[in-house]
Amino acid sequence: MDHNPARECQSRARRIVIKVGSSTLTRNGKLRPRKFSELTRSICELVDSGHEVVLVSSGAIAAGSHRLGWAHRGHSIPEKQAAAAVGQIGLVDIYQRRFARHRRQIGQILLTRDGLHDRERFLNARHTLLELLRLGTVPIVNENDTVSTEEIRFGDNDSLSATIVNLIGADLLIIVTDVDGLYAEPPVSGRPRPKLLDVVEQITPEIEAAAKGPGSHFGRGGMTTKLEAARMAALSGAATVVCNGRQANVIRRVVAGESVGTLFLPGEKMASRKHWLAFTTHTRGTVCLDDGAISALLDDGRSLLPAGIVSVQGEFGVGDPVACVDTQGRARARGLSAYNSGDVERIKGLAAKEITQVLGYSNGSEVIHRDDMVILDD
Repeated sequence: MDHNPARECQSRARRIVIKVGSSTLTRNGKLRPRKFSELTRSICELVDSGHEVVLVSSGAIAAGSHRLGWAHRGHSIPEKQAAAAVGQIGLVDIYQRRFARHRRQIGQILLTRDGLHDRERFLNARHTLLELLRLGTVPIVNENDTVSTEEIRFGDNDSLSATIVNLIGADLLIIVTDVDGLYAEPPVSGRPRPKLLDVVEQITPEIEAAAKGPGSHFGRGGMTTKLEAARMAALSGAATVVCNGRQANVIRRVVAGESVGTLFLPGEKMASRKHWLAFTTHTRGTVCLDDGAISALLDDGRSLLPAGIVSVQGEFGVGDPVACVDTQGRARARGLSAYNSGDVERIKGLAAKEITQVLGYSNGSEVIHRDDMVILDD
Protein backbone atom coordinates (compact mmCIF):
# COMPACT_ATOMS: atom_id res chain seq x y z
CA MET A 1 0.00 0.00 0.00
CA ASP A 2 1.57 3.27 -1.17
CA HIS A 3 1.43 6.03 1.46
CA ASN A 4 2.71 9.58 1.46
CA PRO A 5 2.77 11.60 4.73
CA ALA A 6 1.05 14.45 2.87
CA ARG A 7 -1.87 12.09 2.29
CA GLU A 8 -2.68 11.84 5.99
CA CYS A 9 -5.22 14.65 5.54
CA GLN A 10 -7.30 12.13 3.56
CA SER A 11 -7.46 9.56 6.34
CA ARG A 12 -8.14 12.25 8.98
CA ALA A 13 -11.17 13.61 7.10
CA ARG A 14 -14.53 12.99 8.74
CA ARG A 15 -16.90 15.15 6.70
CA ILE A 16 -16.50 14.41 2.99
CA VAL A 17 -18.01 15.71 -0.24
CA ILE A 18 -17.84 13.26 -3.15
CA LYS A 19 -18.47 14.58 -6.65
CA VAL A 20 -19.04 12.01 -9.39
CA GLY A 21 -19.13 13.11 -13.03
CA SER A 22 -21.24 12.02 -15.96
CA SER A 23 -18.25 10.30 -17.54
CA THR A 24 -18.14 7.87 -14.59
CA LEU A 25 -21.87 7.25 -14.17
CA THR A 26 -22.85 7.00 -17.83
CA ARG A 27 -21.59 5.55 -21.10
CA ASN A 28 -22.90 7.24 -24.24
CA GLY A 29 -25.54 8.83 -22.03
CA LYS A 30 -26.79 5.51 -20.62
CA LEU A 31 -26.60 4.99 -16.85
CA ARG A 32 -24.12 2.32 -15.69
CA PRO A 33 -25.83 0.32 -12.89
CA ARG A 34 -22.64 -1.40 -11.71
CA LYS A 35 -20.97 1.97 -11.11
CA PHE A 36 -23.92 3.08 -9.01
CA SER A 37 -23.68 -0.13 -6.98
CA GLU A 38 -19.97 0.34 -6.34
CA LEU A 39 -20.42 4.02 -5.46
CA THR A 40 -23.28 3.48 -3.03
CA ARG A 41 -21.49 0.58 -1.34
CA SER A 42 -18.39 2.73 -0.77
CA ILE A 43 -20.43 5.63 0.62
CA CYS A 44 -22.41 3.38 2.97
CA GLU A 45 -19.18 1.86 4.26
CA LEU A 46 -17.92 5.37 5.04
CA VAL A 47 -21.13 6.36 6.82
CA ASP A 48 -21.17 3.10 8.79
CA SER A 49 -17.62 3.85 9.96
CA GLY A 50 -18.57 7.28 11.30
CA HIS A 51 -18.00 9.56 8.32
CA GLU A 52 -20.49 12.14 7.07
CA VAL A 53 -20.83 12.14 3.28
CA VAL A 54 -22.56 14.44 0.81
CA LEU A 55 -22.75 13.16 -2.77
CA VAL A 56 -22.75 15.66 -5.64
CA SER A 57 -23.91 13.68 -8.64
CA SER A 58 -23.91 14.58 -12.30
CA GLY A 59 -25.69 12.49 -14.91
CA ALA A 60 -29.23 13.89 -15.13
CA ILE A 61 -28.83 15.65 -18.48
CA ALA A 62 -26.82 12.79 -19.95
CA ALA A 63 -29.39 10.21 -18.82
CA GLY A 64 -32.30 12.32 -20.02
CA SER A 65 -30.67 12.85 -23.40
CA HIS A 66 -30.33 9.09 -23.81
CA ARG A 67 -33.95 8.47 -22.81
CA LEU A 68 -35.03 11.08 -25.35
CA GLY A 69 -32.97 9.36 -28.06
CA TRP A 70 -30.45 12.19 -28.50
CA ALA A 71 -26.77 11.75 -29.30
CA HIS A 72 -26.09 15.14 -27.67
CA ARG A 73 -26.87 16.75 -24.32
CA GLY A 74 -29.20 19.38 -25.78
CA HIS A 75 -28.41 22.24 -28.13
CA SER A 76 -30.45 24.93 -26.39
CA ILE A 77 -31.22 25.78 -22.77
CA PRO A 78 -34.85 24.51 -23.07
CA GLU A 79 -33.58 21.21 -24.51
CA LYS A 80 -31.06 20.82 -21.65
CA GLN A 81 -33.73 21.65 -19.11
CA ALA A 82 -36.08 19.09 -20.64
CA ALA A 83 -33.34 16.44 -20.62
CA ALA A 84 -32.61 17.23 -16.97
CA ALA A 85 -36.28 16.88 -16.04
CA VAL A 86 -36.47 13.46 -17.70
CA GLY A 87 -33.08 12.24 -16.50
CA GLN A 88 -33.32 13.38 -12.88
CA ILE A 89 -36.16 10.92 -12.24
CA GLY A 90 -34.12 7.94 -13.39
CA LEU A 91 -30.99 9.17 -11.61
CA VAL A 92 -32.65 9.46 -8.20
CA ASP A 93 -34.59 6.24 -8.68
CA ILE A 94 -31.45 4.18 -9.19
CA TYR A 95 -29.75 5.87 -6.22
CA GLN A 96 -32.72 5.18 -3.98
CA ARG A 97 -32.80 1.50 -4.96
CA ARG A 98 -29.04 1.07 -4.54
CA PHE A 99 -28.89 2.77 -1.13
CA ALA A 100 -31.94 0.79 0.03
CA ARG A 101 -29.86 -2.38 -0.37
CA HIS A 102 -27.73 -1.01 2.48
CA ARG A 103 -30.75 0.22 4.47
CA ARG A 104 -29.63 3.79 4.02
CA GLN A 105 -31.97 6.71 3.33
CA ILE A 106 -31.12 9.44 0.82
CA GLY A 107 -32.31 13.02 0.42
CA GLN A 108 -32.35 14.99 -2.82
CA ILE A 109 -31.14 18.61 -2.85
CA LEU A 110 -31.39 20.62 -6.10
CA LEU A 111 -29.58 23.97 -6.07
CA THR A 112 -28.77 26.93 -8.29
CA ARG A 113 -26.16 29.59 -7.69
CA ASP A 114 -28.95 32.15 -7.57
CA GLY A 115 -30.59 30.16 -4.79
CA LEU A 116 -27.43 30.48 -2.69
CA HIS A 117 -26.79 34.10 -3.64
CA ASP A 118 -29.04 35.24 -0.80
CA ARG A 119 -27.28 34.77 2.54
CA GLU A 120 -30.44 33.59 4.32
CA ARG A 121 -31.13 30.93 1.70
CA PHE A 122 -27.46 29.91 1.82
CA LEU A 123 -27.77 29.34 5.57
CA ASN A 124 -31.08 27.51 5.12
CA ALA A 125 -29.40 25.13 2.69
CA ARG A 126 -26.61 24.60 5.22
CA HIS A 127 -29.07 23.79 8.00
CA THR A 128 -30.91 21.29 5.78
CA LEU A 129 -27.73 19.48 4.77
CA LEU A 130 -26.37 19.34 8.31
CA GLU A 131 -29.67 17.98 9.62
CA LEU A 132 -29.69 15.27 6.95
CA LEU A 133 -26.14 14.33 7.96
CA ARG A 134 -27.14 14.27 11.64
CA LEU A 135 -29.93 11.84 10.77
CA GLY A 136 -27.50 9.52 9.01
CA THR A 137 -29.08 10.25 5.63
CA VAL A 138 -26.93 10.69 2.52
CA PRO A 139 -27.76 14.00 0.77
CA ILE A 140 -27.52 13.78 -3.02
CA VAL A 141 -26.94 17.22 -4.53
CA ASN A 142 -27.23 18.32 -8.14
CA GLU A 143 -27.67 21.60 -9.93
CA ASN A 144 -31.33 22.31 -10.62
CA ASP A 145 -30.86 22.17 -14.39
CA THR A 146 -34.61 22.19 -15.03
CA VAL A 147 -34.86 25.88 -14.11
CA SER A 148 -31.30 27.21 -14.20
CA THR A 149 -30.00 29.45 -16.97
CA GLU A 150 -26.49 30.57 -17.84
CA GLU A 151 -26.92 33.65 -15.65
CA ILE A 152 -27.86 31.82 -12.45
CA ARG A 153 -26.09 28.48 -12.74
CA PHE A 154 -22.87 27.16 -11.26
CA GLY A 155 -21.97 25.95 -14.74
CA ASP A 156 -20.54 22.63 -13.63
CA ASN A 157 -20.81 20.30 -10.65
CA ASP A 158 -17.12 20.78 -9.85
CA SER A 159 -17.86 24.34 -8.73
CA LEU A 160 -21.04 23.19 -7.01
CA SER A 161 -19.14 20.54 -5.05
CA ALA A 162 -16.61 23.12 -3.80
CA THR A 163 -19.49 25.35 -2.73
CA ILE A 164 -20.94 22.43 -0.76
CA VAL A 165 -17.54 22.01 0.94
CA ASN A 166 -17.84 25.57 2.24
CA LEU A 167 -21.54 25.16 2.97
CA ILE A 168 -21.08 22.24 5.39
CA GLY A 169 -17.47 22.78 6.49
CA ALA A 170 -16.14 19.58 4.90
CA ASP A 171 -12.60 18.30 5.40
CA LEU A 172 -12.16 16.58 2.05
CA LEU A 173 -13.47 16.87 -1.51
CA ILE A 174 -13.14 13.80 -3.73
CA ILE A 175 -13.73 14.44 -7.43
CA VAL A 176 -14.30 11.15 -9.23
CA THR A 177 -13.78 11.50 -12.97
CA ASP A 178 -12.48 9.60 -16.01
CA VAL A 179 -8.79 10.54 -15.71
CA ASP A 180 -6.15 9.42 -13.22
CA GLY A 181 -5.54 12.94 -11.91
CA LEU A 182 -3.58 16.00 -13.01
CA TYR A 183 -0.65 15.40 -15.33
CA ALA A 184 2.45 17.58 -15.51
CA GLU A 185 1.24 18.63 -18.97
CA PRO A 186 -1.93 17.96 -20.96
CA PRO A 187 -1.87 14.42 -22.43
CA VAL A 188 -1.69 14.26 -26.23
CA SER A 189 -3.07 11.32 -28.19
CA GLY A 190 -0.33 9.21 -29.74
CA ARG A 191 2.39 10.45 -27.37
CA PRO A 192 3.74 8.91 -24.15
CA ARG A 193 1.61 9.81 -21.16
CA PRO A 194 3.20 12.59 -19.09
CA LYS A 195 3.98 12.30 -15.38
CA LEU A 196 1.00 12.16 -13.03
CA LEU A 197 1.30 14.72 -10.23
CA ASP A 198 0.97 13.10 -6.80
CA VAL A 199 0.60 16.15 -4.53
CA VAL A 200 0.01 19.79 -5.47
CA GLU A 201 0.88 22.17 -2.65
CA GLN A 202 -0.14 25.37 -4.42
CA ILE A 203 -1.95 26.18 -7.66
CA THR A 204 0.60 28.10 -9.71
CA PRO A 205 0.47 29.35 -13.33
CA GLU A 206 2.41 26.21 -14.29
CA ILE A 207 -0.24 24.02 -12.65
CA GLU A 208 -2.99 25.97 -14.41
CA ALA A 209 -1.25 25.41 -17.76
CA ALA A 210 -1.05 21.67 -17.06
CA ALA A 211 -4.82 21.56 -16.49
CA LYS A 212 -5.83 22.83 -19.92
CA GLY A 213 -7.70 20.23 -21.92
CA PRO A 214 -11.21 19.29 -23.08
CA GLY A 215 -13.98 17.79 -21.00
CA SER A 216 -16.01 14.74 -21.94
CA HIS A 217 -18.78 14.73 -24.53
CA PHE A 218 -21.56 14.72 -21.95
CA GLY A 219 -19.71 16.55 -19.15
CA ARG A 220 -19.36 20.31 -18.80
CA GLY A 221 -15.93 20.74 -17.29
CA GLY A 222 -12.42 19.55 -17.97
CA MET A 223 -9.49 19.61 -15.58
CA THR A 224 -9.59 23.42 -15.42
CA THR A 225 -12.92 23.39 -13.57
CA LYS A 226 -11.58 20.76 -11.18
CA LEU A 227 -8.57 22.96 -10.50
CA GLU A 228 -10.84 25.88 -9.66
CA ALA A 229 -12.87 23.59 -7.37
CA ALA A 230 -9.65 22.55 -5.61
CA ARG A 231 -8.72 26.22 -5.20
CA MET A 232 -12.13 27.01 -3.69
CA ALA A 233 -11.99 23.98 -1.39
CA ALA A 234 -8.49 24.89 -0.22
CA LEU A 235 -9.77 28.30 0.89
CA SER A 236 -12.36 26.43 2.96
CA GLY A 237 -9.55 24.51 4.64
CA ALA A 238 -10.30 21.28 2.77
CA ALA A 239 -8.08 18.99 0.72
CA THR A 240 -9.14 17.80 -2.75
CA VAL A 241 -8.35 14.54 -4.51
CA VAL A 242 -9.02 14.15 -8.24
CA CYS A 243 -9.10 10.44 -9.12
CA ASN A 244 -10.27 7.95 -11.74
CA GLY A 245 -13.63 6.27 -11.15
CA ARG A 246 -12.54 3.30 -13.27
CA GLN A 247 -10.13 2.21 -10.54
CA ALA A 248 -11.55 -0.38 -8.17
CA ASN A 249 -12.56 0.87 -4.71
CA VAL A 250 -11.08 4.27 -5.49
CA ILE A 251 -13.11 6.16 -2.84
CA ARG A 252 -12.22 3.65 -0.13
CA ARG A 253 -8.54 3.93 -1.08
CA VAL A 254 -8.57 7.73 -1.04
CA VAL A 255 -10.11 7.85 2.45
CA ALA A 256 -7.59 5.23 3.62
CA GLY A 257 -4.85 7.73 2.75
CA GLU A 258 -3.43 5.94 -0.28
CA SER A 259 -1.61 7.83 -3.04
CA VAL A 260 -4.47 7.66 -5.52
CA GLY A 261 -5.00 10.38 -8.11
CA THR A 262 -3.73 13.90 -7.41
CA LEU A 263 -4.02 15.49 -3.98
CA PHE A 264 -4.43 19.27 -3.69
CA LEU A 265 -3.46 20.32 -0.20
CA PRO A 266 -5.71 22.61 1.85
CA GLY A 267 -4.72 26.24 2.21
CA GLU A 268 -5.30 28.90 4.84
CA LYS A 269 -8.98 28.76 5.68
CA MET A 270 -11.12 31.73 4.69
CA ALA A 271 -14.11 32.56 6.88
CA SER A 272 -17.22 30.87 5.49
CA ARG A 273 -19.05 34.16 5.03
CA LYS A 274 -16.16 35.63 3.03
CA HIS A 275 -15.84 32.44 0.98
CA TRP A 276 -19.54 32.74 0.14
CA LEU A 277 -19.00 36.38 -0.83
CA ALA A 278 -15.98 35.59 -3.00
CA PHE A 279 -17.22 32.49 -4.83
CA THR A 280 -21.00 32.10 -4.56
CA THR A 281 -22.52 35.56 -4.92
CA HIS A 282 -23.06 37.48 -8.16
CA THR A 283 -22.26 41.17 -7.93
CA ARG A 284 -25.13 43.54 -8.72
CA GLY A 285 -23.03 46.60 -9.44
CA THR A 286 -19.55 48.10 -9.46
CA VAL A 287 -17.81 50.95 -7.67
CA CYS A 288 -14.56 52.33 -9.09
CA LEU A 289 -12.06 53.41 -6.44
CA ASP A 290 -9.14 55.82 -6.53
CA ASP A 291 -5.60 54.68 -5.71
CA GLY A 292 -5.83 55.85 -2.10
CA ALA A 293 -8.94 53.77 -1.43
CA ILE A 294 -7.41 50.71 -3.11
CA SER A 295 -4.33 51.06 -0.88
CA ALA A 296 -6.49 51.47 2.22
CA LEU A 297 -8.39 48.25 1.39
CA LEU A 298 -5.47 46.09 0.27
CA ASP A 299 -2.62 47.33 2.42
CA ASP A 300 -4.24 48.70 5.56
CA GLY A 301 -7.27 46.43 5.94
CA ARG A 302 -9.66 49.38 6.02
CA SER A 303 -13.34 49.68 5.16
CA LEU A 304 -14.52 51.50 2.04
CA LEU A 305 -15.49 55.13 2.70
CA PRO A 306 -17.39 57.29 0.20
CA ALA A 307 -14.42 59.61 -0.29
CA GLY A 308 -12.52 56.97 -2.24
CA ILE A 309 -15.30 56.20 -4.74
CA VAL A 310 -14.80 57.65 -8.22
CA SER A 311 -17.84 56.26 -10.05
CA VAL A 312 -20.79 53.88 -9.69
CA GLN A 313 -22.15 51.41 -12.24
CA GLY A 314 -25.26 49.21 -12.14
CA GLU A 315 -28.25 49.20 -9.84
CA PHE A 316 -27.98 47.60 -6.41
CA GLY A 317 -29.76 47.79 -3.11
CA VAL A 318 -28.69 47.78 0.52
CA GLY A 319 -26.96 44.48 1.31
CA ASP A 320 -26.31 43.56 -2.33
CA PRO A 321 -22.86 42.31 -3.41
CA VAL A 322 -20.82 44.97 -5.21
CA ALA A 323 -17.51 44.69 -7.06
CA CYS A 324 -14.73 47.14 -6.19
CA VAL A 325 -12.43 47.89 -9.13
CA ASP A 326 -9.43 50.17 -9.57
CA THR A 327 -9.14 52.87 -12.22
CA GLN A 328 -7.80 50.27 -14.70
CA GLY A 329 -10.96 48.20 -14.23
CA ARG A 330 -9.30 45.36 -12.31
CA ALA A 331 -11.48 43.72 -9.68
CA ARG A 332 -9.74 44.12 -6.33
CA ALA A 333 -12.46 43.36 -3.81
CA ARG A 334 -16.16 42.71 -3.40
CA GLY A 335 -18.49 43.37 -0.53
CA LEU A 336 -22.02 44.05 0.67
CA SER A 337 -23.08 47.66 0.22
CA ALA A 338 -24.57 49.58 3.12
CA TYR A 339 -26.28 51.96 0.67
CA ASN A 340 -28.19 51.57 -2.60
CA SER A 341 -26.57 52.58 -5.88
CA GLY A 342 -28.46 55.85 -6.16
CA ASP A 343 -27.31 57.00 -2.75
CA VAL A 344 -23.73 55.87 -3.35
CA GLU A 345 -23.78 58.00 -6.51
CA ARG A 346 -24.83 61.01 -4.39
CA ILE A 347 -22.18 60.58 -1.68
CA LYS A 348 -19.21 59.41 -3.78
CA GLY A 349 -16.11 61.50 -3.18
CA LEU A 350 -17.52 63.03 0.00
CA ALA A 351 -16.28 62.84 3.58
CA ALA A 352 -18.19 60.43 5.82
CA LYS A 353 -19.43 63.28 8.01
CA GLU A 354 -21.36 64.67 5.02
CA ILE A 355 -23.51 61.53 4.48
CA THR A 356 -26.39 62.57 6.72
CA GLN A 357 -26.41 66.11 5.32
CA VAL A 358 -26.68 64.86 1.73
CA LEU A 359 -28.97 61.82 2.18
CA GLY A 360 -30.97 62.85 5.25
CA TYR A 361 -29.98 59.60 6.99
CA SER A 362 -26.91 57.46 7.62
CA ASN A 363 -26.27 53.71 7.62
CA GLY A 364 -22.79 54.37 8.96
CA SER A 365 -19.58 55.92 7.70
CA GLU A 366 -18.66 52.94 5.52
CA VAL A 367 -20.15 52.18 2.13
CA ILE A 368 -18.74 48.66 2.59
CA HIS A 369 -17.59 47.59 6.03
CA ARG A 370 -14.44 45.50 6.28
CA ASP A 371 -16.39 42.64 7.88
CA ASP A 372 -18.61 42.52 4.78
CA MET A 373 -15.72 42.58 2.29
CA VAL A 374 -13.34 40.07 0.74
CA ILE A 375 -10.08 41.10 -0.92
CA LEU A 376 -9.74 39.28 -4.23
CA ASP A 377 -5.96 39.75 -4.37
CA ASP A 378 -5.74 37.33 -1.44
